[in-house]
Amino acid sequence: MSAASTACQAVQLGDWRQLLAVIWDFLSLSLFSLGGGNTLLNEYHHMAVDQYCWLTSRQFADIYAIAEAAPGPSSMIVGLLGMGAAVKEGPLWGVLSGLTAEIAILLPSTLLMVAAALSWNRMRHSPWRIAFERGLGPITLGILFAVGLKILRISDHDTPAYAVSLVVCVLMLRTKISPLWFMAVAGLMGALGLVNR
Repeated sequence: MSAASTACQAVQLGDWRQLLAVIWDFLSLSLFSLGGGNTLLNEYHHMAVDQYCWLTSRQFADIYAIAEAAPGPSSMIVGLLGMGAAVKEGPLWGVLSGLTAEIAILLPSTLLMVAAALSWNRMRHSPWRIAFERGLGPITLGILFAVGLKILRISDHDTPAYAVSLVVCVLMLRTKISPLWFMAVAGLMGALGLVNR
């Protein structure tokens, strides 16, 4: 098989059936976003790069950086993915797709959290609530660790970049230096060409 024949073909969201399938995927994922939108980053990458072929890994890393740098929830990456997926169909279709993807990822989990919050306070002394909360902590941390590894794999492509990531990780764990300083220094190193992606 040639490389061209195994190349991924991007799913076109101009077809309403494809758009509805993508919306269903985001609606389904919404209920699994324990610990915030970043916990689903591996699945977002799989959908956008491997399954629907909208983006390359490098483009995905760029969109992730934009979503993290902008103020707002970490799930904002979904809107950017939706927009990036459909912008080839035209700017209005791109905006519609981005808004639809964002609503699809936020709506089910928001409704579930509102329902849980209304009853959660009544169970404040229940051993089930305490066990549930204690159990979710390690699960969420494990998922976030996996997300960090995924970002390292898709964004760091040379030895200096890996070294910078390792130093930043150690400093974040051992000091109380603001992450903004690390972002500023890494951005300066990239601008000067010391680190390449």
